Amino acid sequence: MERLWSPWRSAYVTGAGGGDIGCIFCNIDQPGRDELVLVRGRSAYVILNLYPYNNGHLMVVPYRHVATLAATTGDEQTELMRFTRLAEIALTEAYAPQGINMGINLGRPAGAGVVDHVHVHAVPRWNGDTNFMTAIGDTRVLPEDLAATRKRLQPIFQRLADSNT
Repeated sequence: MERLWSPWRSAYVTGAGGGDIGCIFCNIDQPGRDELVLVRGRSAYVILNLYPYNNGHLMVVPYRHVATLAATTGDEQTELMRFTRLAEIALTEAYAPQGINMGINLGRPAGAGVVDHVHVHAVPRWNGDTNFMTAIGDTRVLPEDLAATRKRLQPIFQRLADSNT
């Protein structure tokens, strides 16, 4: 088995380098994090992934600290799905991907970097882009700057959220 090392994600996955901030999703209003938020609802929000796998990689997150979908309320489920749907629409409009991975990783063995706060990943995909990894062989896929991603996506999310689409 070959291994692909991504030490640049270590601080994110282990929580190192950020001090004692607690849950990264519960502490979303901390300086430097709040500008990643694309849209806010009553029980959930949409945020850019600080360490994206592809351009446009975002997450739909409940405000409440819950580890599983089974622990969410009906209102949280409704808003999570509504925002996940808006993510599909916004990513399609902004990036014209050929596919989109929508996924929830429950538990570290399933690939969760944040194991105790459920969230939905939305990752735009294109032909030839065959997995979630940011590198394929000797090629590193560098996503656009997060500020550019936000500038591209936030107006779309705001329009969709305001229209109750």
